[in-house]
Amino acid sequence: MSREKVYTRAGDDGTTGLFYGGRVGKDSALPRAYGAVDEAQAILGLARAESRKGSELDEILVHIMRDLWVLMAELATLPENRHKLKAGKSLVTSEMVTKLEQTIDSLDEKFSPPTEFVVPGENRIAALLDVGRTVVRRAERHSISAAQPPSQACPYLNRLSDLLWTLARWQEGKSLPVRSIE
Repeated sequence: MSREKVYTRAGDDGTTGLFYGGRVGKDSALPRAYGAVDEAQAILGLARAESRKGSELDEILVHIMRDLWVLMAELATLPENRHKLKAGKSLVTSEMVTKLEQTIDSLDEKFSPPTEFVVPGENRIAALLDVGRTVVRRAERHSISAAQPPSQACPYLNRLSDLLWTLARWQEGKSLPVRSIE
């Protein structure tokens, strides 16, 4: 029995196949959106690699990465096929957004958040989380045209960027305020 090849050559013409069928240009709204989410997942994987396995941060990041697979499945599906998606498995739900809010609220109790703009980079994990936040913001911008309401993709990404900001500040412990730079 031979192993299936990683490459298919199907995208050599500049198109890509979508979940539940259909093909679109690789530069169209859907691949642009799920591609940015894929980038966010990769950078969060790098942040996770820097964290202690089994720590609270590790567990939060693993949960987020699972959610990002759900989000990418939704964004990789033509709008006319989204009725085939399963809530929480391949379709983002309002409960997933609420879970992010609850995590933010829980973390907010663990430290005093800065009250002004901060200089990123107090440590490697916080810096990686800040990069992840900026990639999530880009994914959110791309998702606006790829996932119209009532999709929860944009609210999820909006809340995720808030969570990543919170995680970065939590991991910093003490942030360097911009105003203190002369």
